[in-house]
Amino acid sequence: MNNPIDTLPVKRQLQKCAAEFIGTFALVFFGCGAASFDVMSGLGGGLGHLGVSLVFGGVIMVMILATGHLSGAHFNPAVTIAFAVSNKFSWSQVPGYLIAQFTAAIIAAYFVAELSQVSASTGATIPYISIDGAFALEAVLTFFLMFVISSVATDSRAVGELAGVAIGGTVTIAALVGGPLTGASMNPARSLGPAFVSGELQFMPLYFGAPIVGAIVGALTYNFIRCYPEGIDRADGCC
Repeated sequence: MNNPIDTLPVKRQLQKCAAEFIGTFALVFFGCGAASFDVMSGLGGGLGHLGVSLVFGGVIMVMILATGHLSGAHFNPAVTIAFAVSNKFSWSQVPGYLIAQFTAAIIAAYFVAELSQVSASTGATIPYISIDGAFALEAVLTFFLMFVISSVATDSRAVGELAGVAIGGTVTIAALVGGPLTGASMNPARSLGPAFVSGELQFMPLYFGAPIVGAIVGALTYNFIRCYPEGIDRADGCC
């Protein structure tokens, strides 16, 4: 029997991709914009590291609440791939989600660069520690992000209504801790947008590889410790 996820009408697939586009656009526009517009305003750190971290977490929270019931609110290629690897999302939908996410991030970064009139690389993720250390940190941060996502999005015993709060809070904590060291990307699309616009793509292997590895391990780890009672189907996840 075919999985109904694999046979979604084209219109429904486009609607889900549109939701992913909007959510990812908001993430990059408001998150990277928080850093860029702060520089443009000449406030000298009016938002600062804490403010930018709160913006990233806040926009994730509100967009999950706004679109989670439409597309699952991935907004992150690493999350989409990890869900597919852990059998919580159909591989047939992965290309559409990735195209929507990457396109939205690039367009949003162009908007930020044009509106802020500062360097297009403002808001970009750049490692300030060794590449090996940056890879490890990004992988660990994304591991915990995906672990939380897997809990609140795929386990019916979790309080699903608080998914946005839990995931947004995780993004904020990760940004506060990892931001000064690597930018705390945890998201290939979020990193690609500013890098593509600025033409500074040299760190993209890091910001693609580490989040994908971390997300896959995070999703598989939660599946391993899910602790379903005996006889309960383990394959009834989201999306």
